[in-house]
Amino acid sequence: MLDEQNVIPYVRARLGDFREPARVTALGGGVSNTVLLVESGSVRVIVKQSLAKLRVEEDWFSDRERIFRESAAMRMLEKLLPEHSVPQVLFEDPENFAFAMTAAPAEAEMWKTLLLRGEISLETAGQVAQMLGATIVGTYQNGEFRRTFGDQTVFDQLRIDPYYRTTARRHPELAGAFDRLIRESGERRVSLVHGDWSPKNLLVSGQSVTAIDFEVAHFGDPSFDAAFLLNHLLIKSVYRAQWRPSYQRAALRFWDVLSGALPEGFDWFEAETVRHLGGLLLARVDGKSPVEYVKDEGMKEQLREMARRILLERPAKVSEVFA
Repeated sequence: MLDEQNVIPYVRARLGDFREPARVTALGGGVSNTVLLVESGSVRVIVKQSLAKLRVEEDWFSDRERIFRESAAMRMLEKLLPEHSVPQVLFEDPENFAFAMTAAPAEAEMWKTLLLRGEISLETAGQVAQMLGATIVGTYQNGEFRRTFGDQTVFDQLRIDPYYRTTARRHPELAGAFDRLIRESGERRVSLVHGDWSPKNLLVSGQSVTAIDFEVAHFGDPSFDAAFLLNHLLIKSVYRAQWRPSYQRAALRFWDVLSGALPEGFDWFEAETVRHLGGLLLARVDGKSPVEYVKDEGMKEQLREMARRILLERPAKVSEVFA
């Protein structure tokens, strides 16, 4: 396994001359990967290696080959999205389930970090929506993307099972709603889906936004991505109630820009986004990967009640949820 001690010679052997002195920083990597930043002068390289067993309390396993789905997604999206929207892949290492890519600028910050300290930019929300909209439109019913990303095994392992099935087992009164959501969404295969369209995977540097972490990318239901992003803004509007109106405005800006970018025939998109939003909201309280900053039991119950209402009452509009 790669670590802070062996990654410098590993990178040097594959990229050639990598000047001394070099330094290594272990990045979060979420629960599913080892991620190391290697810097030498102005050169900044990210090395990412997938784990078989994820870093959570409960047993949670996934195919390590998913790492190359991520690099393939970035290579293909680089041709569709504005410059710097995704990192550039530098090399792949099938033997060690790893690859390297360019790093975001040193001053870049996770959008999650900015949101949690109250820097809630409507412009950033609009850019994030534009990127997602361009991905949906650029890959819509695209045969090459369908062939490359049609297998949803990893998405099931890392999202559907730990989020939806686990949560349904813990809330049997909602099992029917989750079963229908899983089945109907699984049948809707229309475009590339990131699968983790979260503020932690959107790096903001000035006016630029870079998307990372495509390991659960697949050809499927893009309303999942829209709901994933909105869910984070919804949870933060409860967690940081003093900034609730700003989170609401950001959510509605994201939705307005995204919905305006979609092609004809997406009349179903808003209602399905709201369904996923209800499921994801409950999953981030009672699934295998609960949101780490919500610890107060009263707040958790508030989120549960919101999720139940969304799943059972099924509001048709995103604006109704945020109202």
